[in-house]
Amino acid sequence: MKKLLLAISLFCFAKIQAQTYAASNFTLCSVISPETSLNAYGGKYSGCWGWYQQSKNREYAIAGSSKGTFFVDVTNPYLPVVCDFEAGKQTDHVWREIKTYQNYCYVVSDDSGPNSFQIFDMQYLPDSVHKVYDSQALFRRGHATWIDQNKLYVSGVTYSTGATDIMNVYSLATPTAPTLIRRLKQDANFLTGVHDSFIINDTVFVSAGYQGLYVFLLTSPTNTFQQLGSLTTYPFSGYNHSSAITPNRKTLVFMDEVPASLPIKIADVQNFSNIQVLSTINQHSLTTPHNPFMANDTLCFVSAYSDGIQVFNIKNPSAPFLTGYFDTYPQAGANTGTYSGNYNGQWGAYPWFPSKNIFALDQNNGIFMLKTHLWKNPDVPSTEGGISTSGSGVSTHTGNVITTGIQENAYNNSIHFFPNPASNKIRMNVPVDFLNQPLTIQILDLTGKNVLTENHQNEKDLVAGYFKEIDVSEMKNGVYLVQVYHNKTIIKKTKFVINK
Repeated sequence: MKKLLLAISLFCFAKIQAQTYAASNFTLCSVISPETSLNAYGGKYSGCWGWYQQSKNREYAIAGSSKGTFFVDVTNPYLPVVCDFEAGKQTDHVWREIKTYQNYCYVVSDDSGPNSFQIFDMQYLPDSVHKVYDSQALFRRGHATWIDQNKLYVSGVTYSTGATDIMNVYSLATPTAPTLIRRLKQDANFLTGVHDSFIINDTVFVSAGYQGLYVFLLTSPTNTFQQLGSLTTYPFSGYNHSSAITPNRKTLVFMDEVPASLPIKIADVQNFSNIQVLSTINQHSLTTPHNPFMANDTLCFVSAYSDGIQVFNIKNPSAPFLTGYFDTYPQAGANTGTYSGNYNGQWGAYPWFPSKNIFALDQNNGIFMLKTHLWKNPDVPSTEGGISTSGSGVSTHTGNVITTGIQENAYNNSIHFFPNPASNKIRMNVPVDFLNQPLTIQILDLTGKNVLTENHQNEKDLVAGYFKEIDVSEMKNGVYLVQVYHNKTIIKKTKFVINK
């Protein structure tokens, strides 16, 4: 089974990699689409999350799909490997949402029918995951989830009886057997619905649809919800969909999903009795932001349907600016000038891997692994200015000056060639340090004979972001050695396979 999943990963990677994506300040590492079944909306994927397996130092992208949940090893972002797939109670779903706690993965869906709440034990990865719970006992449908400390919050709950609740909180003291702590409706019966929630240390930010934004505190030991504040009137209001707060708890980014094309709101939440929207922003006038993901006090990643993923600098919340983007959905959006399907494209993202690699899930195009020099180790907040939003795909980063004395093979871990195996073309990702620096790429056969030599001089050599594309269509099947030189020093050496 695992060999089959790996074969599917390689096939999907090679097939999709030829697509060109508009980008700025982002690098595409890989994209795969293992799901083959369309849901009722014509998409394949929905919610996503990530998980770091500390005991094995591995990173996993977890993707909700029409049929179930994919667990993908993305430790090497250039070669993602599908480790396991777990079917949902029912297939052809539009909605799945995912969160993790310890080594457990919690999956809910809001599609009708005989649905269920699922829990998977991920400790056995990368071999497989084990389903440890699949039941309607707590509820059969949930629209969105969040985990704070050892508590699971589920909004838009539907029970097996058909009755509903706006949001419930469950204890994860026993991770495989959640128990109900409190129903928000018990303390806030004036709310008619909750779409999503963001919780930090028992402070609960509730996106209540057309009723706006509410803030509660889950108090202990009574486990009751105390209202701290609300925001019901604000610029460009609509259906309050989702939010995220900076780690310093000063700034909240939230978005309204309906009607389409409402801008992102950046609010000061230092005083819950006087929440103030300081600014609004959108990449394009018709962009529809969907979900925010706060990297730190400066950077906020946003999944925005037809216009893919963006990163905004919100260090000054009164003057935010767009500092990078990657369009995962080239079929529509600003790059084509058409927004016929405002809610197609990217659903969610996960930027919190230790590696700072970014997982973005596009409903139609699959699992994207991305990098940006704006979000890197060590964590140094970006102070760069804004960028052009024309969608040209040319990075605004000017490149760094390379010092002399680089050690041999110093960039083995940051320069990658893909796909591998290859057939007609391979791509080399170009680290930002070398965007305007001379590089020589030399390909040798296993006898040491030089087969091909190409030079990279500047950003004009690149396609779709930070990639140097190399034509290998004339090469015969076999194993080859590729060496990358900066001046006369080999900074990368690896092998790749031609298989046509």
